[in-house]
Amino acid sequence: MWQHRYPPDPPGDSRPRYVCSHCAHVHYQNPNIVAGSVPAYEGRVLLCRRAIEPRKGHWTLPAGFMENGESLEQAARRETLEEACAHLGEAQLYTVFDLPHINQVHVFFRAEMTSGRFDAGDETLEARLFSEEDIPWAELAFRTVARTLECFFADRLANSYPVRNEVLPPLSLPPADS
Repeated sequence: MWQHRYPPDPPGDSRPRYVCSHCAHVHYQNPNIVAGSVPAYEGRVLLCRRAIEPRKGHWTLPAGFMENGESLEQAARRETLEEACAHLGEAQLYTVFDLPHINQVHVFFRAEMTSGRFDAGDETLEARLFSEEDIPWAELAFRTVARTLECFFADRLANSYPVRNEVLPPLSLPPADS
């Protein structure tokens, strides 16, 4: 049975924690990490149409939750292979988005694909290479994907790809009708 315990136990802790009422083990709840890539090939970017919820049918960069025992880059490569059957060359850390309102961190690596070979994986309805002008902006699944693509195309013009770290607040909802 878990109970909600407030600090100061352990000393110095300033957050409420879930603690086992039987053995007093503290169950820490930490953010989930989503790792993905911006796979490019001959000036185009590979996107996947999601076959699963959330946002089934929408386009995304290949990405997913990091697994225990892997590095960020390993997770990004695995997700790219699982979702788009694509292999990446040298990868560079590119965007890091903090989403504290949903307890997640999204990390994307920029990389050239090793070849033009790709396919839809089990969690993907279809995978396609898009030029900048053909990106289906209104059909993108997540804000982190849209923001990463915005940065990528702007940085490509400048031929400079700085690592970006941004906090994305929750979307504000329009006021309810009276």
